[in-house]
Amino acid sequence: MITSNPHRLSFASRLLLGVLLPALALSACGGGNAANPAPPESSAAVTAMASVTPLDPSPSPSPVASAVSPLTGLPVQGELPRPLAVMINNAPAARPQSGISEADVLYEVLAEGGITRLIGIFQSHSGVVKIGPIRSIRPYLIDLGESYKAVTVHAGGSPAAYAILQHEHKEDMDEIGKAGHYFWWDATRKAPHNLYSNDAKLREGADKLGYAQTAAVPGYSFTDPDYFLAEGAPAPKFSVQFLLKSYTVGYEYNEQTRNYERQVNGQPHLDLNDGQPVAAANVMVMGADHKVLDDVGRLQIDVELGGEAMLFQRGQVLKGRWSREPGDIIRFVKQDGKEAEMYPGVTHILIVPNTPSFASHVEMTADLATN
Repeated sequence: MITSNPHRLSFASRLLLGVLLPALALSACGGGNAANPAPPESSAAVTAMASVTPLDPSPSPSPVASAVSPLTGLPVQGELPRPLAVMINNAPAARPQSGISEADVLYEVLAEGGITRLIGIFQSHSGVVKIGPIRSIRPYLIDLGESYKAVTVHAGGSPAAYAILQHEHKEDMDEIGKAGHYFWWDATRKAPHNLYSNDAKLREGADKLGYAQTAAVPGYSFTDPDYFLAEGAPAPKFSVQFLLKSYTVGYEYNEQTRNYERQVNGQPHLDLNDGQPVAAANVMVMGADHKVLDDVGRLQIDVELGGEAMLFQRGQVLKGRWSREPGDIIRFVKQDGKEAEMYPGVTHILIVPNTPSFASHVEMTADLATN
């Protein structure tokens, strides 16, 4: 069971209080009727100016409190839009991808034949100029994206995925269906690894299709970015093996940025939009039961019942379990039964098979792997 301490304010709450309390103090002192004077040069100037009544008083603009993203714990301006859950191609020919460093949450999960698919959950970044290559969908990918109340974005899908989309009237955007106008093909890359869209087009399309523009998104609990993680064991570098050698993922902790920078097959994983490393403040690796359904190798993956997991933060690793309540997102639960707090920033979640064992898919140096 996930527990929390009601006497402890979350990082997001403390951040909002830090913005709101000064605003309340300013309102109490100024009454909202005086014009904004130029900044005084001394305390004497403050006293003198306080006794002067402006000839043409006008109300001072009220400070606008920044909202906080429920997915990153970082300040954002204004109301956030509904998330987009974009299925992103991760075949070797599709790398490097575009826009994945701007996803608030990035999943990696097996599709079939040993290949993996990325799911980018986009909400807090506006104006992402290019996202993709975009690829097809599976039932469990629908489930993961919808757990964030997102509009599902894809190009095609398995028969089982289409059955769910059609019978349950899901709010999705399919390039080979009714939303094709909001995608484009990039002639500089080979098909089928060259289908793209962007933030503006996808949101325009979702609006034209009549989908809700906002949603009540489940969020993570966040800690202070300067809090030192005293739990766990050192883990400055680790790798995750899915099934094929061409899908070996590595992460190395950068003390300057406080992020884990991602590698693929020993090389830095860069975002094609800006050439910058794909990185995350939190990396969860979780084990799930996988079942092969047909000769094509399509899978059924359990993303509901929970299981073993590791959480990498600030160069440390915590061992615990992943848990998911009905209608909620996947969360990391520590060995004491409490939900782990995330550090503000991007979160990556990698889902590996439980066979031959969960631990067999994660490699760390022996003296760093002991918890």
